[in-house]
Amino acid sequence: MMLSAGGAWFFLMMGAIIASLLWLLFTLVVQHGRTLNGHQVIIYTSQDQIYAEPIRKEFEQQTGIEIRAVYDSESVKTVGLVNRRTAEKDRPQCDLFWNNEELRTHQLAAIGVFEKWAAAGHRSRRITVNTNKVSLAAAPHSLTELTNETWRGKVALAYPLFGTTATHFLALRQRWSDMQWQNWCRALAANKPFLVDGNSVSAKLVARGEAWVGLTDSDDIAAEQREGASIVALPLTEESLLIPNTVAVVRGARHQEAAERLYAYLQRSDVLEKLVAAHALEGVSPPNGQNATLKPNWARLLADLEAGTTELKQIFLR
Repeated sequence: MMLSAGGAWFFLMMGAIIASLLWLLFTLVVQHGRTLNGHQVIIYTSQDQIYAEPIRKEFEQQTGIEIRAVYDSESVKTVGLVNRRTAEKDRPQCDLFWNNEELRTHQLAAIGVFEKWAAAGHRSRRITVNTNKVSLAAAPHSLTELTNETWRGKVALAYPLFGTTATHFLALRQRWSDMQWQNWCRALAANKPFLVDGNSVSAKLVARGEAWVGLTDSDDIAAEQREGASIVALPLTEESLLIPNTVAVVRGARHQEAAERLYAYLQRSDVLEKLVAAHALEGVSPPNGQNATLKPNWARLLADLEAGTTELKQIFLR
């Protein structure tokens, strides 16, 4: 039987549609099979997305394992992810936690969330100044100087309740007596600093000259320097804090094998060097003179975490 031109066209179209549906079904089956076989890993990370994305893409290209990432927010940083991970302790929704600061990793490790974890590379907490506003000779070289009248209304820092700022303040509380620390915090708050949502905002205020001095992280200083800002980091001191990246495999991870591979990958020296080159990290290994920086006793800091955080809220939240 001869088909009309219209009938032939109809069967060709139906054939094309059926072929397309079969291809779609095949693709879905393959993707589902990959997921079942562990070709996916779900991570929570506080590493800035601009730095994490190139690493994610390279890992996916090299291994064929898809990374599904949940990032934090600048204002609350790791605290939001920690609260989420704590709530999921008995029913983990992620496989790996990639954290760009150390305190909250210790906090989760203490309640048994992780199968294992490791530190890899580091940043640091620094005093930074705008050299158009302050000469290096006149710059404050200790945190205690930030309470002087000279710096009234000229210092920028993130609210010390989240992220690395909170960790730094709590580490100082451990180094100093509690009374000395409280007096310093109150004097700093009374000196009318810019209290902002995140370390990057603190660095930007200094870069623009709205603040003359800032307390922030080394990667945020580097980001402003790349934009040509007249901003420099002052040298490390005994009041400075080194900030390791940490990576942790979650206990009960649903994609255990993929998580283990990413865990090892994020500790590789060539991967860390790429993060250093991007200024996400300062170095792969601790710098010379590390002994001069703060060295928190993490078990004691965690034991005092609630009390220290309460004091910070009372002083800085008005």
